[in-house]
Parts: sequence; structure tokens; C-alpha cells
Amino acid sequence: MSLYNDAESVLISKEQIAQKVKELAKTLTEEYKDKNPLLICILKGSFIFFADLIREMNIPVEIEFMAISSYGTASTSSGEVKVVKDTDKSLENRHVIIIEDIIDTGLTLSYLKNMLARRAPASIKICALLDKPDRREIEIEADYLGFKIPNHFVIGYGLDYAQKYRNMPDVCILKKSVYS
Repeated sequence: MSLYNDAESVLISKEQIAQKVKELAKTLTEEYKDKNPLLICILKGSFIFFADLIREMNIPVEIEFMAISSYGTASTSSGEVKVVKDTDKSLENRHVIIIEDIIDTGLTLSYLKNMLARRAPASIKICALLDKPDRREIEIEADYLGFKIPNHFVIGYGLDYAQKYRNMPDVCILKKSVYS
């Protein structure tokens, strides 16, 4: 069985992703060169994007991990946000960049940004690989964005369905027959 059997098509190739990650890293390197940024990886979906991004950044950074859940094994957000793993470091007076795989409804990211903002960071920005604006329920935008995508269920490059497909190197559209 191939990793791509359940993929309808490749939406964004690994080459396109690599190029965009380099562009985002260059921008972040320039904008944060004197700020000692704290980058927060939102687990599990962002881990591949996060690892590639920080390796392309040419400044010292500190990293942190958070796990937030609003999907479980479903294909749509439950709307209920649960912090599964919180940060270990203080955010006070830090320049925080949330690294997210995808902005969908905006519910999870809006909740997270508001929660972190109450911890008195010097600044808080969002860097997302993907944005699916057609699904937005709460207005929130990435400060740094890789790609805007149409309203398809996507997998690969860290994104999953029922904890599978994260290891695909491309971002692919999942066949509807898999999740419906």
C-alpha cells in the first residue's frame, strides 16, 4: 500500500513547500535579528514545518512546544479547545511567534493567541504554513503565511487524518471517501 493511496491529488509539492519555508525563514530572520524570539510549535501538526523553518533561520532562537486539541479523530473542529501541553517558559517580555500548520475555523488559534497574550509577551505573532479562509468562523490572520488554500481536507507535511499521513512530504487533498 502506498502512502498516497488515500490522496486525491498533490495540492502543494515538497519543492514548493521548501521554497516557501526558506522565504518565511528569511523574513523572520530579518525581522527578529535583535529580538531573541521564542518560537512555539503547536503539536502535532506543525512539527515538520517548525523543524524545517527553524533550521533555515539564521539567528539564535529559543523554542517551546504546546499541544492543543480541538479535533480529536474527527475531520471537523469540535469548537472546544483543550490545552494538552502548555509552555514551560515564561512569555513575559518575550517576542513570541506561534508556529501553526493550518488556520481553519480560527477557533483554536484565536483561543491560543488570547491565552498567550495574557502572559504579557513583548509581541505575539502567528506564522502558519496554510490558511483555509473559506472555513473561518473567527477573524484571525497569520502575520507570516505560506499558502492560502481552497476548502479541502488536506494531509501531509505534518497534517493528519486520524493520526495518519503526517509523513507525506507533500500537502495532499484527502479523498472524501476516507473521511465521510
